[in-house]
Amino acid sequence: MRLQDHIAQDPDVMLGKPCIVGTRLTVELILDKLGHGVTYEQLMASYPVLRTEHIQAAQAFAAVVPR
Repeated sequence: MRLQDHIAQDPDVMLGKPCIVGTRLTVELILDKLGHGVTYEQLMASYPVLRTEHIQAAQAFAAVVPR
């Protein structure tokens, strides 16, 4: 999986936070929801634009980005 196919950072969108490409859904939001026990299915139901690969990309992004 190429993260840049799913995650983008643009200073004009959500203050430059990493987002799912073509949306204003931040990696931070996705990871926060997952951390609070929301399932992939619940996330995709709440945000119909999300696909499984987007959620996986958000998790992979978090794993490789230095803190």
